[in-house]
Amino acid sequence: MHRLRNLALAALLVSLVSPPALAAKPKNIVLIYADDIGYGDFSCYGAKTFSTPNVDRIAKEGLQFTDGHCGSATCTPSRYSLLTGRYAWRQKGTGILPGDASLIIPTDEVTLPSMLRDAGYKTGVVGKWHLGLGNGNVNWNEKIAPGPLECGFDYSFLIPATGDRVPCVYVENHHVVGLDPNDPIEISYRDPIGDEPTGKENPDLLKMKLTHGHDKTIVNGISRIGYMSGGKSARWVDEDMADDITEKAVAFIDDNADQPFFLYFSTHDIHVPRVPHPRFVGKSGHGPRGDAILQFDWCVGQILDALDRHKLTDDTLLILSSDNGPVLDDGYVDQAVELLGEHKPAGPYRGGKYSSYEGGTRVPTIVRWPAEVKPGESDALVCQIDFLTSLAKLTGQTLPNEAAPDSLDVSEALFGESKIGRDELVEHARSLGLRSGDWKYIEAKGKNKPQLYNLSKDIGEEQNLANSSPEKLKEMQLQLEAIRQAGRTRE
Repeated sequence: MHRLRNLALAALLVSLVSPPALAAKPKNIVLIYADDIGYGDFSCYGAKTFSTPNVDRIAKEGLQFTDGHCGSATCTPSRYSLLTGRYAWRQKGTGILPGDASLIIPTDEVTLPSMLRDAGYKTGVVGKWHLGLGNGNVNWNEKIAPGPLECGFDYSFLIPATGDRVPCVYVENHHVVGLDPNDPIEISYRDPIGDEPTGKENPDLLKMKLTHGHDKTIVNGISRIGYMSGGKSARWVDEDMADDITEKAVAFIDDNADQPFFLYFSTHDIHVPRVPHPRFVGKSGHGPRGDAILQFDWCVGQILDALDRHKLTDDTLLILSSDNGPVLDDGYVDQAVELLGEHKPAGPYRGGKYSSYEGGTRVPTIVRWPAEVKPGESDALVCQIDFLTSLAKLTGQTLPNEAAPDSLDVSEALFGESKIGRDELVEHARSLGLRSGDWKYIEAKGKNKPQLYNLSKDIGEEQNLANSSPEKLKEMQLQLEAIRQAGRTRE
């Protein structure tokens, strides 16, 4: 009896002196998702020729990751893996979608927003979607479903695909915003429709020239991917896009400040066409691309101000990241290459958007939760695909076995309780790569031979060790194949 009493007393003393685990789930969760912003595009990640004070504030007050990754080196698959917890390469039809694609997330699948809604959060998505809408040929003049509301969000205000793709309109919940029923929208990604000018045939009408693609219907002086007619009263103005979506994101915070909420704020910046508001033009010294980074930072500041205004900062978990690495010339003449100067968008890493090298998926990743997460820096290997399971753990939710098959619980690393994150990560681009400890393997594809790098000695992936380390190469080839064949990685 005395022994049991002593053990109980010892346990009590340990609980009093040991650092507590995360005390409770956050009152609110905000995920700010940038587009095409690379590892080196913020001053807190090494940019020296301009500053991003609002992002820097999050980094100073939060945990900044140096080995944080998105799910893919391109947009649609990254967004798919973020919301579903499944490697996009496991699922056909998750490549970069046209603007008239059907919804690619099954409406009965557990998603990040549906899980958080079950946990008691009001859920909203504002900004770029690019995961498809509807079940077939969408009639943009009627109710548009299924979409985010059928995937776990209570509210949505969308850029349906990307700024360089038609339709160039916003969709709020199930309907196009500001549509005149007497001027119906028609969309085609195959054959020309209507009589509106195209960039290919009327380059003199363009205020932003193109380098490749993007030569179909002209909207707001910019030619797009795809054909569009009608809907003139509903068409966005590119220069106002950041203001428009930020206003909606702030309104969502304002409207839900008295209850738990999850906001997925998916910006368009800095995706092409890069057409920032006039108040940012010329401010970065790097042309439209750099100016769009400053505009993104302003958007972040508006979110921070809203949280401060409602006294929600301490109890809000805020995560900031990007959907893939950087790209310079992505189809428009915006001097991104000519005005790059000494700026390094991917920081010390090789590659960028579309690339299998680290610059393709290693992106800025910052977690701020003042009430619980201590500021600092972490080199733990973490990935956006793990947000679903990690936040389920944080909010006390139990996931069905079949849900989020590749999403691991890395909550201890995400919230600074551990320096150890994932043991391995499959990086997805035109080919698959595998990170395992200090080693990086990129599988052979087409004419490209297999590649093997030791990142502890070669962070720039310049010395291919495939020939000199055949045993390690074979080990990682088998490891990747096992992950592929298993169909899941979450136990």
